[in-house]
Amino acid sequence: MNPSLEAFSQHLGHSFRQRELLALALTHRSYGADHNERLEFLGDAVLNLAVSDLLFDQYDDSPEGELTRIRAHLVRQDMLHRIALSLGVPAMLRLSEGEARGGGAQRPSILADAMEAIIGAVYRDAGFEAAEALVRRLFAPLISETATQAWAKDAKTQLQEWLQARRHSVPEYRIEATRGRAHDQTFIVVCSAASHGVEARGEGRSRRAAEQEAARLVLERLSAEHE
Repeated sequence: MNPSLEAFSQHLGHSFRQRELLALALTHRSYGADHNERLEFLGDAVLNLAVSDLLFDQYDDSPEGELTRIRAHLVRQDMLHRIALSLGVPAMLRLSEGEARGGGAQRPSILADAMEAIIGAVYRDAGFEAAEALVRRLFAPLISETATQAWAKDAKTQLQEWLQARRHSVPEYRIEATRGRAHDQTFIVVCSAASHGVEARGEGRSRRAAEQEAARLVLERLSAEHE
């Protein structure tokens, strides 16, 4: 295995028997015909099951609705992006020259997809038990923080209430762009608080997720200005 891949594998805490799987998981579709999208598909399913099992153990008195909300917060794009950054995934990605020059190694959607592909690669290499162990190592420290966020009001609701409390007009949302194929799109949404001249862009796998991210960023800016 490439020395840098070996070091990355050790950082993950999983020694690959099929070393090519890790290289494939870190390969963006812009790089060539062999890329990580199939592993990403698999990793997404493994991640959801492993996180569900983790939450089932952690919150044995919580109803299904609360567990679903916490899981949604844990597996969302910006959380996967954050984990990818902490692991140093950007330096390991294989991208085309054009994608690399365009900042692809820092793009949240690319990094989130790579994290799912890495989980899929571990699953293919050593089975569910190994993949679940990786998920638990990565996500267990984030659960308390995520649970608090999940039980709170969502960002769109908080932003609307913040503006209405000050007798300002409600925020507006518009889709600025979409990327990807019909079954695997990334949405870019702009949220505008016209009364304050503040707007922000959010990115997500669904329109709703992108709106939530954009609303969160606008709310952060408004709160900072108000303080």
